[in-house]
Amino acid sequence: MRYLREAAGGDFPLWTWSSTRGLSRDGLGVQTNTQSAAHAMSFIAEIPGPGVFVFHDAEPVLEEHTSVRAIKERALEAKPEQTVVLTGSAISVPDELKGLALLWKLEPPSGAEVRRLVAETIEELRVREVAKVDLPSERIRELEESLRGLSLLEGHRLILRAALEDGRLDVEDLPHMREAKATLLAEDGILSLVPTEEGGLDRVGGLDHLKEWLAVRGRGFTPEAREFGLDAPRGVLLIGVPGCGKSLVAKTLARSWGMPLVSLDPGAIFGSFVGESEERLRRALTAIESMSPVVVWVDEIEKGFAASASARDGGVGQRVLGGFLSWLQERPGQVFLVATCNDVESLPPELLRRGRFDETFFVDLPGPVERDAILRLHLERRHRDHSSFDLAGLVTRTDGFSGAELEGVIVGALYRAFAAGKELDDGFLQEEAEHTAPLSRTRSEDINRLRAWSEGRAVAAGTGSPATG
Repeated sequence: MRYLREAAGGDFPLWTWSSTRGLSRDGLGVQTNTQSAAHAMSFIAEIPGPGVFVFHDAEPVLEEHTSVRAIKERALEAKPEQTVVLTGSAISVPDELKGLALLWKLEPPSGAEVRRLVAETIEELRVREVAKVDLPSERIRELEESLRGLSLLEGHRLILRAALEDGRLDVEDLPHMREAKATLLAEDGILSLVPTEEGGLDRVGGLDHLKEWLAVRGRGFTPEAREFGLDAPRGVLLIGVPGCGKSLVAKTLARSWGMPLVSLDPGAIFGSFVGESEERLRRALTAIESMSPVVVWVDEIEKGFAASASARDGGVGQRVLGGFLSWLQERPGQVFLVATCNDVESLPPELLRRGRFDETFFVDLPGPVERDAILRLHLERRHRDHSSFDLAGLVTRTDGFSGAELEGVIVGALYRAFAAGKELDDGFLQEEAEHTAPLSRTRSEDINRLRAWSEGRAVAAGTGSPATG
């Protein structure tokens, strides 16, 4: 409304309409019997002078034939200097109004507007003394970046909520504000905010090469990196054996970098109407860009886009894949994509082209050192002292086990001990390991194909080695 008031100025009276109140002029009362859009249009027809008439949340109005006809008649018979504006979150122009209506999508607030909003809101908090503001200037810039993509009203409410919850506005509020922003912008089931794992990347056992690479690249998001001439990192593709920590990397990475984690579900993109899938993808990608800085997780990307390469759907899948690939190439630097893949043969080759991702890593079964680290982590998570167990023997017994299978050994042994009314010991762990059939045995051919593909095509994520058990 602020934009329309500024555009109308003092020469054009501003009228607003809602389905509950009807039509009213700024500063005056509501006109009776104008809750119906058609009746409101009849009232406007009787106004001789200029005016701007704003109809809020007009999507239902454009689905009613009578209202659409009334709008068309008003547009054809409009007096000079009269304009009707229909607003809504997802307006589409009906065929009857095409050629008469101009579709205008309001851009998010500019950087200058966000800076002014933050400065005014912080000053408001200080003047009213309702919360203590403890943000150095560089963190205020970070706060401004966190609000980009939201409306000014949403940004204002987000700051106030963070400040009033504990009476402070400080650096600890920034990650929570990013998560709240991501929740506001996620839509249609295509995007969802994912809780991140406590402890960050330290929660991941093994994968030392990958973790070191991410630690180095994570510094590329800082203002100092931009001043140094570095572009922010763009993404990583993790290909490898199921259950070896690829998804866990995404969940812990977002926590380590202090960013929200948003899951993109490619399967939810496809709609039943012509052009719907492409539009849903466009809206989802626009929302992601508005969430930046953000980590985006596409789990098992080959399942979401492998079928997209087929021509059996009339080309919709190809167009969606093409739109996604274009976005991968051109997306802003504050969006970091983590894509995981278990079946590289189903992956469209276009996704592997250089420039889509900064690097491609192969996540193999954990080697002895990594198995030891994973077992220690899971024992400690369950309040057990790893030094009380024969981990060297268990590491040898679990050759060929994935990270998920190693966790399963710990959990299964705990159940065995609990059922027996005893404390966990090496016997329960060894027994559980003996009763576990790892993927390295049940799907050895698939794992060997993945390893053969990774040679010369991907960087080893850790020190894993082929299973011998």
